[in-house]
Amino acid sequence: MITNYKKVQKFERELIKKEKVNFIRNFRIADALYHEAIELRIIPLKNPLDGLDIDIKIARVVNSVSKTSYKDSTRTK
Repeated sequence: MITNYKKVQKFERELIKKEKVNFIRNFRIADALYHEAIELRIIPLKNPLDGLDIDIKIARVVNSVSKTSYKDSTRTK
């Protein structure tokens, strides 16, 4: 269990700063994921609009929530 969260965050930030970006490795990973998605028949989509109605309903609910009510609920009393 992490007892000092701030130290872990600082360590992770420093580690990311030191690590160099390997574009070739990242491209190979993305390419392998793409080919795996094709093999699993995830892409190309049979019907690209499938599930769009659910996404629209979720977006309407999320957008209807007042931002001020969120700010008020996060305040400590």
